[in-house]
Amino acid sequence: MVQKETYLNVIDNSGAKIFNCIDVGKGFRRRYAFVGQCILGSIKALRTKRKLTVKIQKGATSPAVIIRSRINSSSGITDSIKFLDNTVVLLTKQKKFLGTRVFGTVPGLFRYTRFLKIIFLSSGISK
Repeated sequence: MVQKETYLNVIDNSGAKIFNCIDVGKGFRRRYAFVGQCILGSIKALRTKRKLTVKIQKGATSPAVIIRSRINSSSGITDSIKFLDNTVVLLTKQKKFLGTRVFGTVPGLFRYTRFLKIIFLSSGISK
């Protein structure tokens, strides 16, 4: 469960390290976003100091997909899953992936979403 002003870790190789949520998506009085949903946010910290290897700049706004959440995410497809941290994968404006690798495990519910490519880019699948 992610809301506005939540800090999240970035687990792809786009060059960003810390991501801050600005908007949780469409809907009337929408307050929370869960695993698998898109959010909009800004980059707060970068992984490297060199600007040559970074694909994104500090302070830039970018959409992202929530991969892991500390709150139990239960859906009709799978059982509830709880992780130790809040993480995202950055997207471009056209909702394509900015990085080419995803570090760590990814929930199996991404098999049934439009972000199936996350499973192929990741190193493992949980449930």
